[in-house]
Amino acid sequence: MTDSDGKPTPGPAAPGGDPEYADRVYRSVPGVISGVFLLAVAAWLIGDAVVTGTGKTPYVALAAAPVFAFPVIAYTLRPVVRASADRLVVRNPWRTVTAPWASVDALRAGYSVELLAGGKKYQVWAVPVSLRQRKRANRARSRSNAEHASRTGLGMGLAARTNPVVQGSSDPTRAWSDQVTEVLTRTAERNAGRPEAAGPVVVRWCWWVIAPALAGLIALIAVIAA
Repeated sequence: MTDSDGKPTPGPAAPGGDPEYADRVYRSVPGVISGVFLLAVAAWLIGDAVVTGTGKTPYVALAAAPVFAFPVIAYTLRPVVRASADRLVVRNPWRTVTAPWASVDALRAGYSVELLAGGKKYQVWAVPVSLRQRKRANRARSRSNAEHASRTGLGMGLAARTNPVVQGSSDPTRAWSDQVTEVLTRTAERNAGRPEAAGPVVVRWCWWVIAPALAGLIALIAVIAA
């Protein structure tokens, strides 16, 4: 399992004659896989409860389905980051943040990746920070430096393959989240001056996830209390 590298897809030529590219997309592939696995297990358990359950069990199982399924979708399948020439779109579990590059103050990766835009701070769920990857990168870099000093530096190739590589990163040995943060920061600096990249930060709540989960919770409480 690895993480998406944000490689752009070539598109049709722009009006000015320059090639136009699709948005760069970043998301955690392990997160998506774990979400699909959880949904599959839940579907099997709920289906079994509906078919073989007695009394209130089938109704409780049906009411519990959206309470479990929609949060899983929100936290595993939904998070994604899209970077175009004009803006950065951060799709988090419960809301979507659209920040034109001119409004982006900074992107930083500590224990989590954060977007600072429009005077506010937003978590970037689609780019999880892995301390294990950082330690692995530090060990590989130290080993590579030692080999380079003693021999010919052949360890550099091994160090570059320790973590997933993000296209456009200046240091492919770093943790995936750090590479993504670096690429997005350079993209913001490069595109912030474009007229199309100006505008306010827009935040939209994801009601198609929130509403069914709340409705299912109310139904579940009603069924259990009945």
